[in-house]
Amino acid sequence: MKSLHTHFIFLLSLVLCAQHSHAQNKFQTSSSMTEQQADTKAREIISQMSLKQKVYEMHGHGILRFGLSHVFTKHLKPILAGGNKKFGIISTSFFDGPRGVFSNKGATAFPTTMARGASWDIDLERRVGEAMAEEIRAMGGNYSGAVCMNLLRHPAWGRAQETYGEDPHHVGEMASALVDGIQKNNVQACAKHFAANSMENNRFGGSMNMNMRTLHEVYLPHFKKVVERGVVSIMSAYNKLNGEFCGHNKMLLTDILRNDWGFKGYVTSDWSYGLFDAQKGIEAGMNVEMPTNKVYKPGTIKKLLRDGKIKQQQIDDLIFPIISTKLLWASRKDERTYSKELLGCKEHTALAREVAEKSAVLLKNENNFLPLDKAKVKRIAVIGSLANVKQTGDHGSSNVIPAYIVTAIDGLKNYFSGTAVEVLTVPNGNLDSIKAICKNADAVIIAAGTTYLDEGEYIGEFKIRDRNNPDKKGFVVKAGILGLGGDRKYLHLHQPDIDVIHAASSVNKNIVVGLVAGSAVTVEEWHNEVPAIIETFYNGMEGGNALARILFGDVNPSGKLPFTVPKLETDLPPFDSFADSAEYGYYHGYTLFDKYDRDIHLRPAQSSGTPPPAEDNQPRYAFGYGLSYTQFQISDLMLRQAQHDNVTLSLSKGQQDTLHYSVKVKNIGNRAGAEVVQLYIGFPESKIDRPVKLLRAFSKVFLEPGELRILDFTVPVSDLAYYNPETQTWIVEKGKYEVLVGNSSRDEKMVKESFDVR
Repeated sequence: MKSLHTHFIFLLSLVLCAQHSHAQNKFQTSSSMTEQQADTKAREIISQMSLKQKVYEMHGHGILRFGLSHVFTKHLKPILAGGNKKFGIISTSFFDGPRGVFSNKGATAFPTTMARGASWDIDLERRVGEAMAEEIRAMGGNYSGAVCMNLLRHPAWGRAQETYGEDPHHVGEMASALVDGIQKNNVQACAKHFAANSMENNRFGGSMNMNMRTLHEVYLPHFKKVVERGVVSIMSAYNKLNGEFCGHNKMLLTDILRNDWGFKGYVTSDWSYGLFDAQKGIEAGMNVEMPTNKVYKPGTIKKLLRDGKIKQQQIDDLIFPIISTKLLWASRKDERTYSKELLGCKEHTALAREVAEKSAVLLKNENNFLPLDKAKVKRIAVIGSLANVKQTGDHGSSNVIPAYIVTAIDGLKNYFSGTAVEVLTVPNGNLDSIKAICKNADAVIIAAGTTYLDEGEYIGEFKIRDRNNPDKKGFVVKAGILGLGGDRKYLHLHQPDIDVIHAASSVNKNIVVGLVAGSAVTVEEWHNEVPAIIETFYNGMEGGNALARILFGDVNPSGKLPFTVPKLETDLPPFDSFADSAEYGYYHGYTLFDKYDRDIHLRPAQSSGTPPPAEDNQPRYAFGYGLSYTQFQISDLMLRQAQHDNVTLSLSKGQQDTLHYSVKVKNIGNRAGAEVVQLYIGFPESKIDRPVKLLRAFSKVFLEPGELRILDFTVPVSDLAYYNPETQTWIVEKGKYEVLVGNSSRDEKMVKESFDVR
């Protein structure tokens, strides 16, 4: 019965909603408080609160009420936490998720976070955040769990679709933009999952182990960036870090987050299984247990106080940032009203299509096969397992239920509506029929990839997934509400899709393969058989319309890969997410492939036991890679800071200085388009083990044919530093550094300059 009860609570916490007063969640006051005023008021309130009132601020509530609301209302409402009318403290009213308002019918389903990461467009992501927040406010919410920003260590991670990519700088910049957009509309943003959460089958208690350099340089910088940019809340992770549950981890939640980074907001647990011990949670600095109080019960905390295991001051310190933050945010004036008509409105669905158009990555375009010529294409075959599947991503806590979803077939039919162009399809399993329809087609579009059955948030049994029975279904999955999820079994396409590609290419060479997945898909089995490949990810409710406009040239693709696509999955770090412990190394993604270049023998041996030949020491597609229908030229990299004319940087003023570089980018093709210019810093003379180079700035710029722009980049000197675990400090080495600017991490035409630190 206990198992059934906990499954029921988790189901409710993910899917259902709480009744609450509208006034509680509308930010309205005569004047806005300053942080100091909010702090002073919070201390005054705490001094007057009873223990029961204090503990009420430390957990979510309303399970029964939001269960009834799920049954009797059309739209889900947010789960609440805390709140006290007597003292004027609002409840936080929480909505997930990373691609739109969770499970509210009619909400806008944006392309997944990974797709938006592929846009490399900071302004676009800020606008997505604003739209998400508008819909959250329209539904009575004031707290968003949309900022999922764990690092993609391995593309088989089932929840890869919910984050931005493999590089900490890129993830941090994109996540900060989402935070900016969300918080602009007086919605508190919650960044998750802190920290090192990037394996799904073992997320309920698996230990992610790493040394302190790896933690600070690879798995924490993006979280530090959103803290510095003003995120209000952090959510801990289910997993353990070096053997300690993240929800109990004082090093993470207090030593690093508060003491080192100066975080002033509040931390919430991941839901239902992110906190197990009240004393450990309080000592670690876990402010709020969500979505209910399985652990932070008044009786439990009263006993801990009575037994002398915790002190009253610890409770006061724990609730202070909660109350101060809520007072500050409740005092902010709204600049507009938020009606329910905002949910799935035309402006937001148009934005969803724009995102889908700007995030698609053109991976291959042999002999400029794309864009297709509308005047010549009269018969189109749209085939593959996902040609007519309505999906926007997994069925976990990021699930969105839009009013409609445009599939690949829908999009092409919409595009040619009212014309004589035929858009035809056949079932995936009949290869003879596929050959017959493809043989006479002017163009063949194959939509292939993964679904929520292959990857997604793992729900299951709320413990490490059983490798011997990986598809065992728990209560919430059997209920039909949430998908099983989990990590991918392999990176290549399913065999039926590979068979379709082989069959189609045997009778027609005019083929585009559209890849749909949360992250990387390997293509070696069929890469040479097709002239064009485009990755669209899970591209939202307007994805089919966006795809048609890209294929026929109305839109010039400008997405860039936010991860590395290997030729062989064995080139990547080990990935066994059924294990109860995993070792996270210093290198992954493009830094690992760069390391292979430096020492070929580091690359895993082939089946013969010998290292691969040097010419194979390349990923199939590099981090930052993506083609366009036009061409760009990057040139004239120049240091612009006057005091650096001698190209020597002095550390006499500490590490507060900034490098200022400019570079020219020109559209040398005959179509308008956008380029993502990427700046990397190299460490050729480092005396310690460091990556060959690291991304440190990027900018997406739209250019008309022949147009030239000068882009300016700034790199803080602190971005040159490495973490010294012995002294627990960041150190900028003296010596030579390189600045490399191009359009991918493997751009052979990168422009380079060097400078010295003395």
